[in-house]
Amino acid sequence: MAKPKLLYLCHRIPYPPNKGDKIRSFNLLKDLSEHYEVYLGCFIDDEYDFQYIDKLADWCVEFKCRRQRKLVSKIKGLSAFLTNKPITLPYFYDAELQYWVKQTIQKHNIENVFVFSSSMAQYVDHPEFAHLHRVIDYIDIDSEKWRQYAEHQSGLMRWVYRREHIQLQRYEQQYCERFNYSLFVSPDEAALFRQLMPVALGSKIHAVLNGVDTKFFNPEQALSAAEYPLHGRYLVFTGAMDYWANIDAVAWFCRHVWPLIRATQPDLHFYIVGGNPSSQVLALHGKDQVWVTGRVDDVRPYLASADLVVAPLRIARGIQNKVLEAMAMNKKVVASCMAMEGINAPSSNWLAASDEANEFASLCLQMLQQPQDGCTNRTWVEQNFTWPATLAPLSGYLGNVAV
Repeated sequence: MAKPKLLYLCHRIPYPPNKGDKIRSFNLLKDLSEHYEVYLGCFIDDEYDFQYIDKLADWCVEFKCRRQRKLVSKIKGLSAFLTNKPITLPYFYDAELQYWVKQTIQKHNIENVFVFSSSMAQYVDHPEFAHLHRVIDYIDIDSEKWRQYAEHQSGLMRWVYRREHIQLQRYEQQYCERFNYSLFVSPDEAALFRQLMPVALGSKIHAVLNGVDTKFFNPEQALSAAEYPLHGRYLVFTGAMDYWANIDAVAWFCRHVWPLIRATQPDLHFYIVGGNPSSQVLALHGKDQVWVTGRVDDVRPYLASADLVVAPLRIARGIQNKVLEAMAMNKKVVASCMAMEGINAPSSNWLAASDEANEFASLCLQMLQQPQDGCTNRTWVEQNFTWPATLAPLSGYLGNVAV
């Protein structure tokens, strides 16, 4: 029997799965392709990703990838101040993609739509598409992220971010009302969204957890770090280093926590591993034994050889893949409380959380003294966060699922 057809809209090409949102969007794509003929519409905002366009044919019947130039998108985003919309909508709007969406739905008689990220819902938020079975994966509550950003700003930017929080939350409610289901990355995030929405919408809001590829992130695999210029004993942070939450995390850690750790253990090094480091991150390189790698082909050697993984995120929503990956590698982890939300693993000799600089440093020092033997972090991930298990509920929210 032929598979039903599904339109999948994604704000960033879901391959390769090398950063937070793309890890989730790719695994969703793999799962959806098992049940549907997938028609994918997405943006590409990184030149590095153009080499992977043809790879999408492994999971998609058809795909439309639009180049997103960030400067142009920022200029487009300014129109929101004239239209009473969140900046996010014009930033991610493309007339050619909108035309492709309409033509694809009509040409192939598509009845099912899966939207990844609230920024892409606008393409099917029209009366002519009201008959479709529409599911939106917000991942986490974007409007709440903007509220957090505002708390860390002042002056004009605080006003801009507060405005985005208010406007985007209005559209999040609109999508929740009009679409069949609204999905989130964790029960915590789904529960918070229910609190923000009218009570009548509660039954539409559900969690589909993130997972981790435990076969790939496996400490028993032979990983050679010989070709990497690693310095002795070190702590590591992984993540896309053009993302503000990650930039803020390493800046705070280097300013307030790292000096306290080095005062006791001056031989330690700190590696910041991730692509597109901002100028603020690059400024940390080479100072006080802090090393910024930039994009790497594989983060596993950096995790495998680390004495400790840190995730001091002060702005965070949902479930942090960087924490799950570290735990899957059975590494000791010290994180902020926000970075541990949704994972809900119990504190142990190998996993701890704090938001206060002195306590964070103290936990790191304690963890460094703790033997690796007996670490249970990988066991927790295997029991709670494998992709087949976390995506199992997804089919219950989709329309016309092929079985």
